[in-house]
Amino acid sequence: MQSQKVIDHIVNWLKDYAEKANVKGYVIGVSGGVDSGVVSTLCAMTGLKVLVVEMPIRQKSDQANRALEHIDFLKNKFPNVEGMSVDLNEPFEALYKTFDVKDEEFPAEKLAFANTRARLRMLTLYYYGQINGLLVCGTGNKVEDFGIGFYTKYGDGGVDVSPIADLYKTEVFDLARNLDLPESIKNAIPTDGLWDVDRTDEQQIGATYPELEKIQKEFGTKTEADYSGRDLEVYKIFSRMNKAAQHKIQPIPVCDIPEEWRN
Repeated sequence: MQSQKVIDHIVNWLKDYAEKANVKGYVIGVSGGVDSGVVSTLCAMTGLKVLVVEMPIRQKSDQANRALEHIDFLKNKFPNVEGMSVDLNEPFEALYKTFDVKDEEFPAEKLAFANTRARLRMLTLYYYGQINGLLVCGTGNKVEDFGIGFYTKYGDGGVDVSPIADLYKTEVFDLARNLDLPESIKNAIPTDGLWDVDRTDEQQIGATYPELEKIQKEFGTKTEADYSGRDLEVYKIFSRMNKAAQHKIQPIPVCDIPEEWRN
């Protein structure tokens, strides 16, 4: 991949979009991961106002430390960047009590409440975005957004723009190296940070991003019969998750009303 050309293209795209939308810049949630690290840096390179927000919710110390390190990195390098930390633990715990969570009562409750973390962060970003005249910038990559739907609908999927959604995860890592991000960010093991126990993306999905990317690039042109061994295992994982995620990947269905019924 021609990383520098891709970087310049995304930076120009972000700047042009913000100017046409008549906004001051972007707000981005930073988690200490490579996706938010790359996106926030690309936004900073536009020269527009950029607000980066760390939003801890029962956060692991290594994730919080990486996020804060990255905020310092950006502020030291780009005068147009402002950083802040918004502690969401108290409102999250209030929701936990309000919803009266009982993990044993509903099998899907743990996942539902994990997604609540992402949705709480989404509304936080939109609040700070609106009062500052900023657009919410997404950090999802191509595998997550359009491959297996590994994101929270109306959570981290609730954004105004999505600058790296056409880049595979391995390509995002390439950009991170080219942008000379902090080593902790470049080497961060992908995790969604939505669980009380450490659960990497690979542990949750059952496959690595390079394995998934291989299947995604061939998906639709090859079938299950074309694979064997580990590739077959990953194909089944990808196919199952892709099918289940169509409600995320496809636009919201609209029930069309026949025009003649309007008379």
